[in-house]
Amino acid sequence: MPDLLSHAFIAFTVCTLLSLRYDWLTGEYVTVGMAGAFIPDMAKIKILVDAAAVEAALGIPFDWLGVHTLGGAFVAVLVGTVIVNRADRRRVFGLLSLGAASHLFADALLLKASGRSYEVLWPLTQYHPPTPGLYLSTDIWLTGVTGTVAVATWLFAARS
Repeated sequence: MPDLLSHAFIAFTVCTLLSLRYDWLTGEYVTVGMAGAFIPDMAKIKILVDAAAVEAALGIPFDWLGVHTLGGAFVAVLVGTVIVNRADRRRVFGLLSLGAASHLFADALLLKASGRSYEVLWPLTQYHPPTPGLYLSTDIWLTGVTGTVAVATWLFAARS
């Protein structure tokens, strides 16, 4: 997967471009969209908390990878939605979803040895879609490209 900064740049770009169309989409809401882009990488908590420990505590099968799928991201978006003011919930839900979707889409484009992506659409299907293999998760150039596009978008929006 592209590094977290690249995911933030992608979400910033998408939300900023949408803010040109929707007056309500202010800087605060752009930040919500960027926060949504971080949701799938919450699966990296596995570095600190072993899935077996969570499984033993809950008494049900558990794997952190589930957070990095459509279903897991949806549950996290729902949690993020219910903790905000009732008046903002619809917008926050949409922007968190947009950010998470941009993350999952970017990760689905990774170069994999198998030529297949991960189960991005779980729990709807366990299908591993083919990936075009545009970049490796370790590619640094991606951060430069997405950062440059984000700065260009910010300059364009500031002039509009």
